Amino acid sequence: MKVTTKGQVTIPQAIRDKKGITADTEIEFIESPDGRIYIEVIKPATKKSRFRTAHKVASVVMSTDEIMALTRGDN
Repeated sequence: MKVTTKGQVTIPQAIRDKKGITADTEIEFIESPDGRIYIEVIKPATKKSRFRTAHKVASVVMSTDEIMALTRGDN
């Protein structure tokens, strides 16, 4: 494998498949004490659903009828 003038290399498909590396995967290069270079996949932080994040944060207390009246424009 050759390094391009931009310093880029292609990770072989078999390795990408085995390690789950896709276009948005972040990787890190690690040098061991003996001088070898390793590629490590950085595990993404688990993202909470925006709905889970918003769960139980509303402070307005309204009845279903009041909410429906607002959505219909009955007020």
